[in-house]
Amino acid sequence: MTHRKGPRIQAVHVTPIAVTDPPLLNAAGLHAPYALRTIVELVTDDHISGISEIPGNRDIDLALAASADLLIGRDVFDLNALQQALEARFGIESTAQRGEKPWDQRKLVHIYSALEVAYMDIIGKVTGRPVVDLLGGRLRDRVPFSAYLFYKYEGAGGPLAFGTDPTATGWAAARQAAALDPPGIVAQAQAMCAKFGFQSIKLKGGVFEPRQEVDAMFALHKAFGPEVPLRIDPNALWNVETAIRFGREMEPILEYLEDPVRGQEAMARVRQAIRTPLATNMCTTSFEDIPGSIRLGSEDIILSDHHFWGGLRASMKLAGICETFGRRLSMHSNSHLGISLAAMVHLGAALPQLPFALDTHYPWQSDEVIVGGRFRFEEGSVEVPQEPGLGVELDREALARLHRNYLACGLTKRDDEIEMQKVQPGWTFQSVRW
Repeated sequence: MTHRKGPRIQAVHVTPIAVTDPPLLNAAGLHAPYALRTIVELVTDDHISGISEIPGNRDIDLALAASADLLIGRDVFDLNALQQALEARFGIESTAQRGEKPWDQRKLVHIYSALEVAYMDIIGKVTGRPVVDLLGGRLRDRVPFSAYLFYKYEGAGGPLAFGTDPTATGWAAARQAAALDPPGIVAQAQAMCAKFGFQSIKLKGGVFEPRQEVDAMFALHKAFGPEVPLRIDPNALWNVETAIRFGREMEPILEYLEDPVRGQEAMARVRQAIRTPLATNMCTTSFEDIPGSIRLGSEDIILSDHHFWGGLRASMKLAGICETFGRRLSMHSNSHLGISLAAMVHLGAALPQLPFALDTHYPWQSDEVIVGGRFRFEEGSVEVPQEPGLGVELDREALARLHRNYLACGLTKRDDEIEMQKVQPGWTFQSVRW
């Protein structure tokens, strides 16, 4: 049997960047003035470039660079063998390696997702088809996203870490404004929805005591009415009793409640006590977690993230498992730029069901690394790119500028606890706080 050969990887470029990020509060502390991302570019022997983007972390960057010997000379259609080679190099990761912070800290899933997306960008260009077609074909032309609200201090990140531009108006001004109470959260939501057209709203909780955050949800409900779906994410900071108490109170207004408590068993106890669907990106985060999820009934909705589940094809596999076992699937987000957003949109367009608007941090970021600038949202949705591959290209001038940001800012990984201690000395992360 003879096999046709595809283009082969000739060069691997790993570029860490730092993008301005406002002082957003969350269960693990405070966002730094810069969010780290890593841009991966693979170039074939016939000069086709494929790109991807993942959360930035120096250890993962070094591991990616050290993986180059597994890539050079490899056929771009050889994804299955690549995955086996990476597992042989780095080992199989366990759920415990994810860590207790709201973001995933596993190395292999980041590496594989970065390489898989770049490979698929190349494959799309070779075949003349957008990535959505490589995932089985487009089921929708536009992918809806939700407004993602944060408690925050005044400031816009970067040089304006804790300052404001007095000339800013509209969302640019709201992006800089402090939001520490229910009226501030409502004002933030109104500005974000006016700018981007979002038709559902999520609040990142786990910052203040539950009463204050629940009051904010009722304030949003009063301001936007029952036709706008609401969700809140305490990032597993509540105990079971707190989650049941406030979960019952919010039953009339919530679309779903995300990760109110930590772990599948605790989630199952809450799920049995309230009618509101529960969602997770913290207690069911890998395929090895699925049997426990089904046995316990720990959640109704799994929030996938192709960066953390091992890529786009793995996310499609997860969608099939969710359909089999009566789970619904939506999508988690992080402080991403347009390359990650493009990948999310292609995936969202290919998913068999899309019952909820997806999460996105994109409005909080002001930098961009793709040609043509930032994606446009219309009525809260993003149009699926039509061009081959991801449909986006690297802006090399922006890449160089954001890499200089990385070198200058001195950050090498995300650590919200250290940033919070700069504002509140002695503050420490607690896995359960209320």
